[in-house]
Amino acid sequence: MARYAFPMAEPLNILIIEDDPSINEIVAAHLERAGHRCIQAYSGSEGLLQFDAEAPDLVITDLMLPGACGEDVVRKVREQAPHLPLIVISARITPADKVALLKLGADDYLTKPFDLEELSARIEVQLRHRRAMRDDRPSDLSHFDPDRDSQPSDLPHSPGAPLLRYREWTLDSESYEFTAAGTALALTRTEFGILALLMGRPTKVFTKQELFELVWGEPYAVDDSTINVHVSNLRRKLKPTGTDDYLQTVWGLGYKLA
Repeated sequence: MARYAFPMAEPLNILIIEDDPSINEIVAAHLERAGHRCIQAYSGSEGLLQFDAEAPDLVITDLMLPGACGEDVVRKVREQAPHLPLIVISARITPADKVALLKLGADDYLTKPFDLEELSARIEVQLRHRRAMRDDRPSDLSHFDPDRDSQPSDLPHSPGAPLLRYREWTLDSESYEFTAAGTALALTRTEFGILALLMGRPTKVFTKQELFELVWGEPYAVDDSTINVHVSNLRRKLKPTGTDDYLQTVWGLGYKLA
């Protein structure tokens, strides 16, 4: 089980790791006006110490940090808290940087300079994910009908039930656990949401836009690499179980289960 769990009540405890004092203070003041509690750190090493001490609900981190670098922060946070929302803010974000960050486990990223209201909007997306998890759903699946386009043998449970099975996969949205060929795998919230969609409707081809809008809960406005990287991460995690070929790419369309 994940070490950190979302508390049932608002507001969020947000850890801000940013070595520029002016940016750190501006972001903290903005989020505190919105009702959140901010924990401020000014180096990667201090941020990791605060992370261990405070068990925050969400982490915002720069990449270019003294002490532990931002990539190390992302890696260590994700190792200890697979489902914790993590947003990167940095001036050093090329397309290659973005792909690398997604592979490390970042949930979102903003390029400096950024608008504070945009940051608030990105945090609200994470809050929607959090509310969905409290309702035993991996993400915003309000438009998702798990019974449609599925064969009875694909879904040996009642529609809306928390347990999904597909071949040698089992996904339980109540315990937030996923097993493949009897092996429990630690998934990020995004990876869990993608599998929940695919397993709920295993005969449907999901376009990249559909996957993004249903899992992220916001309009599709990113390049294809975002979805591709998350699916690639899933295949990498599934490969030791021999079930990575269940994820099928439908060229020119999207993804489905094989």
